[in-house]
Amino acid sequence: MLINSINHSFISYFQSLNRKYRRCYLMSEDEKLKVFYDGACPLCHREISFYKKRRGSETVDWVDISKSEDEYVHPGLSRTQAMSRFHVVTSSGRLLSGGSAFAGLWRSLSAFKPLGVIFSFGPLEWLLNRLYDFFLKARPSLQKLFR
Repeated sequence: MLINSINHSFISYFQSLNRKYRRCYLMSEDEKLKVFYDGACPLCHREISFYKKRRGSETVDWVDISKSEDEYVHPGLSRTQAMSRFHVVTSSGRLLSGGSAFAGLWRSLSAFKPLGVIFSFGPLEWLLNRLYDFFLKARPSLQKLFR
């Protein structure tokens, strides 16, 4: 109930903004997102499996880069880069990385949209990226728990 109320408040607020500004933060229903993830990482695989079961995931193109042998998985994104960080490409071709990529993914999933919108704003986006960087340092140790 609280999430629906918060979601309604955010949607009402963004509807009042002009279209150009709003497009930066809210994904339209027809925007296709491409998510690059490391399927060989047990922790990553588990998290992506969780997101794939959520409403809105059918509009996402999930790309397991651990199965790719191509040097570049997307223009400007090497396999090595994609294996080291979480990346998302919007239908407009914008490449998001780290915490910003998670905010982009969350905006495309109904249940997480308010969280994605909140973490798309300057200081909170910066904070999410710093938390993601911290997670990357702890990731090797955390992976051992999920093997």
